[in-house]
Amino acid sequence: MSKKKDINRRDFLRNIGITGVGVYLAGCTRQQPQVLPTPFASAASAAPSEPNQPLEADREGSTQPAYGDVYLSVVHGENPAEMTMRAIASIGGIEQFVRSGADVIVKPNICTDYYPYEYGATTNPQVVAAIVQLCVGAGAKRVRVMDNPFGGTALSAYQRSGIESAVLAAGGEMEVMNNNKFRKNAIPDGVDIKEWIFYQDILNADTVINVPIAKDHGTTRLTLGCKNLMGTILNRGQIHANIYQRIADLTSRIRPALTVVDGIRTLMRGGPTGGNLDDVKMSNTLIASADVVAADSQAATLFGLTGADIGYIPLAAAMGLGTMDLDSIKIEEFSL
Repeated sequence: MSKKKDINRRDFLRNIGITGVGVYLAGCTRQQPQVLPTPFASAASAAPSEPNQPLEADREGSTQPAYGDVYLSVVHGENPAEMTMRAIASIGGIEQFVRSGADVIVKPNICTDYYPYEYGATTNPQVVAAIVQLCVGAGAKRVRVMDNPFGGTALSAYQRSGIESAVLAAGGEMEVMNNNKFRKNAIPDGVDIKEWIFYQDILNADTVINVPIAKDHGTTRLTLGCKNLMGTILNRGQIHANIYQRIADLTSRIRPALTVVDGIRTLMRGGPTGGNLDDVKMSNTLIASADVVAADSQAATLFGLTGADIGYIPLAAAMGLGTMDLDSIKIEEFSL
């Protein structure tokens, strides 16, 4: 099932409360030594047509990883949509990741249908909608938003979260993941698992944008970008047998082109489902990077932790999926 509704840019911006999106990125900038490595050690072995990689704008047809002057952006503010647009602009703009005519899939965390997004278990709808709007503006042929909730039905979770209405207003589609589209696929770079059952459209999309919410988790300590990709597979319970390495292995197969971490309402306790507003902290932070490992490492700091404290992050870094050394990259941090 999919739904789509067109809306012009002016109406969309008015609906989600963005003002001054075109203003130049300003504020305080935290700059580490400018080292812009290609963090994907296995990128050289990937086929040039490998999907879900950042685009290199000055090389027609290339889908090799490419980065702008800023490797990772951190935005603080109170307007989720504007924060999202400014964070992505800071790392080079949506055009770094989405070509005209692209098939784009946006993967938020729509955990359950138990509570609305205010409870900190589900990605903020305005963040998701702003990403959809940017992709539509970049000329994407199709922008679908989907997840595979483990509590309640997808339809009820889409609606209760507030994501469905926001995405439709932005010109995107909500897709309920069809069981017939889950198929076994090889994981060439996997360390512990060499194949798994993935949602085929995720693997075939031109661009996958990963939009996790940063939150507490009873098993993995935190749910961030790498773990959010568990929503693209079947048999999730079996991943728990060696969960840290298996999350890293899944990440090596999907390799999202862009990760935007929603750290606006952070669930500090009681994750992954939450249910108590007292456990939600207004961190008012958004993080964006082409490097999911770097984004996750930065997001861990919202909880007073480092990437090294979250089991799957060092393993993903060891596989060459990104860098957890935040001191080695250029980070732009500013407030709106």
